[in-house]
Amino acid sequence: MADLLKFELVSPERLLMSDEVRQVTIPGTEGDFTVLAGHAPVLSTIRPGVVNVVDGGGADNRIFVRGGFAEVSPTGLTVLAEEAIPLADLDAEALAQQIRNAEEDVADASSDEARRRASESLDHLRQLQGVL
Repeated sequence: MADLLKFELVSPERLLMSDEVRQVTIPGTEGDFTVLAGHAPVLSTIRPGVVNVVDGGGADNRIFVRGGFAEVSPTGLTVLAEEAIPLADLDAEALAQQIRNAEEDVADASSDEARRRASESLDHLRQLQGVL
């Protein structure tokens, strides 16, 4: 059996995953990279995208992350994500409705600050939709 890697995925809300895994592919700001057991130490920023985790049994787990950091150390890989949502938890129709609502919020914004916040929310929702 292949060597396993200790992997933790943490968001501000909760610890999403803590497990021994075969490999993890990270959407780094300089490009995607895959981490296996024994990987050299690395610290990288993360762009919005999908973290793909292959567990010890070979099953894929895909998690959308919106920014953060990945740290590979001799003890394993830790991803600190600004936001993390398992793709299995996303509902395409509900997301489409949220985008329509956010588009209305941008159009109806009464100040520059409200428009900026609504635009940020809309961009985030579109990133999620893009990975579905």
